[in-house]
Amino acid sequence: KDGVRIINLSRSELVNSKDMIKAVADKKVACYVTDFATPDIIGVDNIIVIPHLGASTNESEDNCAVMAAKQIVDYLENGNITHSVNYPDVQAPRTTANRLCVLHKNIPNMLTRFTAVFAQDNVNISDMLNRSRGEYAYTMLDLDSPVTAEFVADLQKIDGVIRVRVIR
Repeated sequence: KDGVRIINLSRSELVNSKDMIKAVADKKVACYVTDFATPDIIGVDNIIVIPHLGASTNESEDNCAVMAAKQIVDYLENGNITHSVNYPDVQAPRTTANRLCVLHKNIPNMLTRFTAVFAQDNVNISDMLNRSRGEYAYTMLDLDSPVTAEFVADLQKIDGVIRVRVIR
């Protein structure tokens, strides 16, 4: 049928590029869209080349697995969150040897409650980052000194706190 539009997101080998260029020039094909950019079709009028994501190739699956493993290690070692479903992305370089991460509900006055416990126990915050996503929030604190189990228990008692992690 004259004037068809063809979309090829499967394999470049399914379409003969020379024949497609001729079909587009002759108006047999109104537009050709593909995510396989062969050199001969780039820049041809009415041929649209879009990025090929390759999400299901063996190589991409390996890369995704490596990326996920690195993100888990970064979370375990530094508390950084990347690409979470429930929590915001939070990344910060460590500024001290003592890091405290608080997973909590995204409700008013949480930071005030946290800092009250810090003031009560005379613990100094060197650096702090707080992010929220929907009903959850994440606060990452770098501290000048280690904290005690009692200190962590006091934070854990605050209504709305889900979990407190100490990373040394």
